[in-house]
Amino acid sequence: MATTPTLLSIDQYLHTSYKPDVHFVDGEIEERNVGERTHSSIQKFITDLFTKNEDIWKMEAIFELRIRIGSSRVRVCDVTIVSNDAPWEEVVTTPPVACIEVMSPEDRLSRAEKVLADYFEMGVQNIWLIDPYKRKAYTFTSTGFHEIEPTILKVPASPIQIDLTDLFAKLDKKTATSRQ
Repeated sequence: MATTPTLLSIDQYLHTSYKPDVHFVDGEIEERNVGERTHSSIQKFITDLFTKNEDIWKMEAIFELRIRIGSSRVRVCDVTIVSNDAPWEEVVTTPPVACIEVMSPEDRLSRAEKVLADYFEMGVQNIWLIDPYKRKAYTFTSTGFHEIEPTILKVPASPIQIDLTDLFAKLDKKTATSRQ
């Protein structure tokens, strides 16, 4: 016999801590794939890059930040790029400069597409998906996924860029060092 899921209010969700944090979609909790070292290392490399350039870029990279998409949806973004001029919000409601999701081995593009589509609907202009296992990255627009070639993610009209060749080289160096 099928059971009906218990629906939560958005206030119940926002006042509850989950370890790891989860998405909230139309009254239901959606688990996220997290915790793998490769996934976490990519997040760290990106946040380190933004920390190093924060004064120049006037942007901050925050990982695992709740973003309120609308009245019934909250997504937890792997790495959210916010302008230093953006309002300080504990749960972001102002469209960030960029949302970056990092694939885990269990993730599928079809599931990622739903998350990225929510960011797009919110008005986020730069939506990126990085797959460290296949060494690919995509932008997401109204027409779906677009693989990045060359492998540089950029925020138009700004100095912000992430060179994926460097990012993946750091990952390769880290994994090679740990295997010795």
